[in-house]
Amino acid sequence: MSETDPVATALDRLTEEIKAEFKRDHDRAAHREEIIDRLYAENQKLRHGLLEEALTPVRAGLYRLYDLAAREAARLAAAPEDDRHFRALLEAIAAEVAEVLARTGAELLEVAPGDPYDSGRHRAVGTAPGPDGQVTAVVAAGFQREERVLRKADVVIGKQEDEGRKDG
Repeated sequence: MSETDPVATALDRLTEEIKAEFKRDHDRAAHREEIIDRLYAENQKLRHGLLEEALTPVRAGLYRLYDLAAREAARLAAAPEDDRHFRALLEAIAAEVAEVLARTGAELLEVAPGDPYDSGRHRAVGTAPGPDGQVTAVVAAGFQREERVLRKADVVIGKQEDEGRKDG
């Protein structure tokens, strides 16, 4: 039995060395996987940022086109019958531009007269008689991506006249 003891000891030692080597290889592979996952996530974030940066000037041009078509369609609201077809065409163009913007991730920001003024979503471009702190008119539409505002809506804010000024 004394001859098997050194062999058994050598086998045990060799088994432990092989186990340790497998563990080191497994740990290295797990570390490589972590690095690959992190690099992939960073790459995706960078690509998304580059895409957003590339879309910024495109969106700016589309915002202006939307504003122009919507503004002119609104101006023709009280137009004679002959101009109503042109108004409908402008409204259709504005709707199509809004759809293209939506495909880039820029959704119309819902704003209507009577909404409370919110400096995070609105840009005040003037005041008019009306309830204090409420939107009285929307001058230009705003756009958002999920909860992030990409462009604030240009609005006119209500301001009640001071009673003291009316008397004096």
